[in-house]
Amino acid sequence: MTIPTPHINAKDNAFAKTVLMPGDPLRAKFIAENFLEMPRKVNTVRGMLGYTGTYNGSPVSVMGSGMGCPSMGIYSYELFNFYKVQNIIRVGSAGSIRPDLELGDVVMGVGACTESSYADTFARCPGKFAPTGSFELMLKAKSAADVLGIKLHAGNLLTSDVFYNDDNVGMNAWLRMGVLAVEMEAAALYANAARAGKNALCICTISDKCFDRSKSMTAAEREKSFTDMISLGLSMI
Repeated sequence: MTIPTPHINAKDNAFAKTVLMPGDPLRAKFIAENFLEMPRKVNTVRGMLGYTGTYNGSPVSVMGSGMGCPSMGIYSYELFNFYKVQNIIRVGSAGSIRPDLELGDVVMGVGACTESSYADTFARCPGKFAPTGSFELMLKAKSAADVLGIKLHAGNLLTSDVFYNDDNVGMNAWLRMGVLAVEMEAAALYANAARAGKNALCICTISDKCFDRSKSMTAAEREKSFTDMISLGLSMI
């Protein structure tokens, strides 16, 4: 495949080695306009906005991934394999499974449990592939969190294909296994990074509570209030 790809119309070398990937392209726009120095738009295909600029003088890019493993799978694959990106840090939202996690808390996905078939279909291993984050990026995240004074909860996340469920039967099982929170993209990102020999890490802000639906951030809050997570991701470059 040549550049531009079917889903990214950026030119060669348009992306920095490190890309922050929120699910929402408008959050990518918000990050670029409020955190980056001299951001320039590098992708517009299907409205999946991408930008490259600098943060404290270091090159960095930010681009939306869309929702779910298939969308993350496409964009992260093309960035890793055609645009020479070395590190992708997902900065997204998650629903807390562990009851003590509150709205606004930041969690780091050491691993990504999943009921999605993405990793099985993509990896084609004779057993179950275990999607895990990059230890190098985890160390950077922990160090940056300590400097910024951000409490970072580390552990397994659940990458789910389902946003709306009739009940919490499945969530109770994941809770018993110590899973922190549920999101929809980390397992695909981790699988793509493993296959490409690159680095990936999922950092999420708790925006909902699975066992208390009365507690939930609005769409506007999700887009613009994740400053701890964004600062943490940018401090890792």
